[in-house]
Amino acid sequence: MPPNTILNRSVINLSLFAPFLAQEPAMRSIPHALPPLLAALAAASLLAACGKPPGGPPPAEGTPVVGVMTVQPQRVTLDTELPGRTVPFLVADVRPQVNGIIKARRFREGSDVKAGEALYQIDPATYRAAYDSNVAALAKAQANLKSTRLKAERYKELVSIQAVSRQDYDDAAAALAQGEADVAAARANVETSRINLAYARVDAPISGRIGRSSVTPGALVTANQTTSLATVQQLDPIYVDVTQPSAALLRLRQAMARGDLQKSGANAAAVQLLLEDGSTYPLAGKLEFSDVTVDQNTGSVTLRAVFPNPNAILLPGMYVRAVLQEGVKDEALLVPQQAVARDSTGKPFAYVVGGDRKLQRRALETERTVGDQWLVRSGLRVGDQLVVEGLPRAVPGAEVKTTPWTGKTATSSPAAPTPPAVQTAVKPPATIAAN
Repeated sequence: MPPNTILNRSVINLSLFAPFLAQEPAMRSIPHALPPLLAALAAASLLAACGKPPGGPPPAEGTPVVGVMTVQPQRVTLDTELPGRTVPFLVADVRPQVNGIIKARRFREGSDVKAGEALYQIDPATYRAAYDSNVAALAKAQANLKSTRLKAERYKELVSIQAVSRQDYDDAAAALAQGEADVAAARANVETSRINLAYARVDAPISGRIGRSSVTPGALVTANQTTSLATVQQLDPIYVDVTQPSAALLRLRQAMARGDLQKSGANAAAVQLLLEDGSTYPLAGKLEFSDVTVDQNTGSVTLRAVFPNPNAILLPGMYVRAVLQEGVKDEALLVPQQAVARDSTGKPFAYVVGGDRKLQRRALETERTVGDQWLVRSGLRVGDQLVVEGLPRAVPGAEVKTTPWTGKTATSSPAAPTPPAVQTAVKPPATIAAN
């Protein structure tokens, strides 16, 4: 009730007693009788002013208006997000194959190297000397072989005319065979020393990005040591290993068997990546294979996808989320998430408007979210008028007015500013002196 109304009514009621206040001083000789009377009259006037607002009783509230949408089936492609880690396409640990002292390192850590490119140089002096020695031994063996071959050929002619004994000829033939074997052994030694000399230069086994070097020039290394000198990883392309619960894989296969889902066709193997910062990797990958066994510790199956990585955006060990297409669902019922509420037990429900324009509550069974919508398995029918806006005013069985839901929440107009309250100064009652 406006303050001005109360004030005006109070003034009118007090004016009725003006003659009493204007009487002779003798009539005002009782100073304690007037204040209680005035207080009672003022209270009565306030109660009368607050009893009914001006203009009669307020009008009844109108029929609630709710925003509705018509439930329609649609074809939707179902995706699933799975956690994963990036894995190098190829990995090679660089280890020495001969013993020696590192003379030089010929790469920059973190750079890209090509297969066959020199990475380290081991002191080759001893291996070069061994190679030269074996080459000389081969030449000696070849010279001895030439002499024994000539002797064996002469003894062959002489034994035919019995100029030499058969025993001498057999000895010459055996010496020839031994000489040939010596040459073969010397040739093998030369090849071995040549390989060892080549191993003094440590080359990159694959093309890729090389990491940190574990040794420096001057370090002693041994053949096939357990500690690698460096590691080369091929990053383009790159693998992404993702894990999927075996239970989800079984549900997917059952849905395929029932016909609830259909294969995605040519794009079934396409995979998208979501990076750690929430951005989407610009290049699509392809599903390579799924593991044939279930990890007994985690109960999951490993899936491997391969992605092009020309700019080395993906690095080994990065956490990513892979978006895989599960299949296509025909006749899917998708509803906005704001149209679905939950009861005290957490079960979903929604309101629909029946043919009599009255609200009906429907218990729902939701399957999953698709973007900002719920995929409803049961509880709704095609053609239902689903209430999306106006849920706070929705009461089952109540009659409502419907308006098409446009997908945007209506904004209320700004409220008119509230006028400041009128502050009235209250004067203390005048003191009536007794005569």
